[in-house]
Parts: sequence; C-alpha cells; structure tokens
Amino acid sequence: MTQLPRGLRNNNPGNIRLSKDKWQGLRQEQTDGTFFQFIAPMWGYRALIRTLQNYHRLHGCRTIAEYINRWAPATENHTSGYISAVCREMQVPTTFEPDVNDQATMCAFASAISLVENGIPAVQQDVLDGWKAL
Repeated sequence: MTQLPRGLRNNNPGNIRLSKDKWQGLRQEQTDGTFFQFIAPMWGYRALIRTLQNYHRLHGCRTIAEYINRWAPATENHTSGYISAVCREMQVPTTFEPDVNDQATMCAFASAISLVENGIPAVQQDVLDGWKAL
C-alpha cells in the first residue's frame, strides 16, 4: 500500500513550513520538524488560504505568478513549472489576478497548490471547510 504524501499525512496540503505562527487547528505535538501538522485537512486549507490572502495584503502579490514565486521560491522549487501547473489546473493565465475574498477563486487556488504539492486532487469538501473556518 502506498503511503499518502507528507502534506496530506500532516493535514497540511500546502506544506507550510514551521514558523512562529500559531495557526488554528494545529496538532498539540508537532513531530514533523519541517512542516506544520494540523488536526484535520480543513485547518491546513484554512492556513493555506489565509497565507495567500496575507501575500496579497502584506506583500502586494497580485498575479498567480507573483503568489507562486513567493510560495515556492526558485531556491527550493522549479517555480516556473509550479506556476504553469497551478494555472493549468485553474484554467487561467499566469497574469490572472485572483480575488482573495472570493470563495470559488480561493478554493480553486488552494486546490491547485495542493495538487502540485501532493500529486493528488484535493478533497473539495476539505477545501470548502477551510474557507468556512476563515
């Protein structure tokens, strides 16, 4: 039997790295050492969506390419391929400017990131529950 990808095992579909942030829904004990672990997938999606919203608000990200350049920097990722994959999944150009307050847009964005990170399509109810928890 194949093991789930790390991001899904951690209920952290965006593979958000450990930091000083005190996210809602964190597991009491963080045993990964690199990535946050959440008690349920919805909390990982909530953190992913909130991070994207903060990229807009705090860092001026506007286009999909700008968000992904920050999310998956070239020092760690094949960023251009990541951007292409997210845009292909969302069926938008790299210059698309997502409305960070629109449920459908942000759930699609989070789902696309999760697919790239984990190689498995997102469970849409988990993404929607994450949005509802904002």
